[in-house]
Amino acid sequence: MKKVASYALGCKVNQYESEAIAELFADRGYEIVPIEQYADIYIINTCTVTNFGDKKSRQLIRKVKRQNPNAVLAVVGCYAQTAPQEMTAMPEVDLVIGTKDKAKVADLVESYCKEDGVQNYVTEIKLERTFEPLSIRKLSGRTRAYLKIQDGCDRFCSYCIIPYARGPVRSREAQDILAEVRRLADNGFREVVLTGIHVASYGRDLGKIRLQDIIKQVHEVDGIERIRLSSIEPNIVTEGFLEEIAGLPKVCDHFHLSLQSGCDRTLKEMRRRYTAEQYRQAAALLRQYLPDVALTTDIIVGFPGEREEDFCESYAFAKEIGFAKIHVFPYSPKRGTPAAARKDQNRNEVKTERSHRLLALSDCMADAFLQERMGRVYPVLFEREIAPGIYEGHTTNYIKVHAASTRDLSNQIVPVLLTQAQKETAEGTVCDG
Repeated sequence: MKKVASYALGCKVNQYESEAIAELFADRGYEIVPIEQYADIYIINTCTVTNFGDKKSRQLIRKVKRQNPNAVLAVVGCYAQTAPQEMTAMPEVDLVIGTKDKAKVADLVESYCKEDGVQNYVTEIKLERTFEPLSIRKLSGRTRAYLKIQDGCDRFCSYCIIPYARGPVRSREAQDILAEVRRLADNGFREVVLTGIHVASYGRDLGKIRLQDIIKQVHEVDGIERIRLSSIEPNIVTEGFLEEIAGLPKVCDHFHLSLQSGCDRTLKEMRRRYTAEQYRQAAALLRQYLPDVALTTDIIVGFPGEREEDFCESYAFAKEIGFAKIHVFPYSPKRGTPAAARKDQNRNEVKTERSHRLLALSDCMADAFLQERMGRVYPVLFEREIAPGIYEGHTTNYIKVHAASTRDLSNQIVPVLLTQAQKETAEGTVCDG
């Protein structure tokens, strides 16, 4: 039996796609193995968000080929889509496929002949208008599952290559989403995370359904107890949107609300489509409708032209909002984007120093968020046993919880009294009866 390793670098969408590709091969009788092991076929789903992401992709390609020089190696994903010539020039690579035709990967690999040399199947993604069906039926694990409902992005932020890698917005038909959600429930999953490249755009191309509509339909599926969203932008957080979803008990009160900067000058140069005031209003609305909501975000520091006063404005804004956690990213130039061509790049030491300051703020706010919730009882969905008799799970607002139990809590939702905060984790006591 031939062995296949399918591995994703980067985002949750890539991870979902790589699992689906592995299933395509498993359905044909291949043995699926980890990327670190010897395999006859390697499928690398590449990331190109930063130049460092490109480097990691190249390093992994070289590493797996050393594991088996005779293996067939196919590169797919965003880096392959935006730089197919770089991929075909690598002697380790046999097939270059890009961000479309992932459902055909098994066919293309099986038809590949070494004598034909490297095969490039990348086509122009900006012409795509249809969501490519790709689903998962056989799943390992029994708690949380990511579900891709959307692809593509038309935001064209000045620092981001993804619209060029993923193409325009394409949404998955509701019946396909619901069929996969039912399969997930049948496999024992209690929680789904609706994800996409720009999930807030879901349904815009279909013209007959909105993101809140598919949330409501997923909410009706028996067996699914929790629904989360991947990262969204503040523009979608309106009173009308929250009136429709806040009353749905399965929707979790945790929102990753993308910020990138709290300075209006920087937001404008990033080509973000909101202001700090609009973000402030979105955060206030979320807290109005979901009083215990956890707000997390991404912030880029050291963007080209960001002055010390701009950073201080962004820092003060983040402190005002009071996030449960900030994911801090020092700006990394990405070839092909307007921001990378700017002459006013910040020095690396400036980016590092600002990152440290913002991370320290994030740590303080995360600790405050946890401390405020000590002594409360929360329903926790336990995911796994991390030590004998110690289980790990999450609340609806995504607090990581550790609790002791003599019974198996895996994949169970049980009330837990939060008793002590330990960095980003809460210790708790199971409330039996």
